[in-house]
Amino acid sequence: MKTCPSTLIIGCGYVGLPLAQHLMTQGHQVDGWVHSTASADTLAGAGFHRLIIGNVGASVIWDQIDRDYDQVIHCASSSRGGPEAYQEVFLWGGMLMNQRQPRARRLMISSTSVYGQVGGELVNEESTAEPGTETGKILRAAETNALEAGVTVVRSSGIYGPGRAALWEKFRRGDAVIEGDGLRWINQIHQRDLVQALFHLIDHGEAGQIYNATDHCPVTQLDFYTWCSDFLRQPMPPYGPVNTQRKRGLTNKRVSNAKLCATGWAPVYPSFREGLRADYSPR
Repeated sequence: MKTCPSTLIIGCGYVGLPLAQHLMTQGHQVDGWVHSTASADTLAGAGFHRLIIGNVGASVIWDQIDRDYDQVIHCASSSRGGPEAYQEVFLWGGMLMNQRQPRARRLMISSTSVYGQVGGELVNEESTAEPGTETGKILRAAETNALEAGVTVVRSSGIYGPGRAALWEKFRRGDAVIEGDGLRWINQIHQRDLVQALFHLIDHGEAGQIYNATDHCPVTQLDFYTWCSDFLRQPMPPYGPVNTQRKRGLTNKRVSNAKLCATGWAPVYPSFREGLRADYSPR
């Protein structure tokens, strides 16, 4: 008799929840991990076999887990926190995942913000990854630990999709600013494409390898807002100074997805244009 694969999703939010739901449709028995009771309450009736509540960086919560999973996918975010949150979620949470579930197929979402390049370079998984921010350095240390433990690391670019499109919303509200000459590169991926990439890499990714998850078309800030202006028939934003206080650092690079595509994955939304049309065109 065929048994259902058992999967633990750490962080059942914008990416983790739809991933969990997709896995359920494929016959997986999914346990979810959330940070708070309030988050667990919102997932009542979502079909999880079990919900675990607490800090992923706390060993006492891991002590409550009494099963070996087939897959563990670390999708938790820092919830916009600083270095302390990054340490808890990515560094300690990742280390505990590897210690407590060493036989599971493990994936961890990281970020393309670990690439610190500033000259518009095309970067891939072999490129230098030396972030300049404290949070980026913590994330890079978490990646190193994960790779040494045989985890597949998925470096996601900026995630957008239904109900979450920061640059688009800034433009619609009239808060957008074209920084400097507007030629800094932006790398993005649609939520649905990231979910499918994670599902795909469970079977097709290699343990201990890094994969960039991003769409086919990096875009400059100027070209992004030019398209938004044409699509919405709104004026272009004003020019202004470059914001050097970004939490993830001020970088400027084009991220390649060639390694991920070579495994057989392809984005449904090759660029932000198709994704925004699908999510925000008038019905």
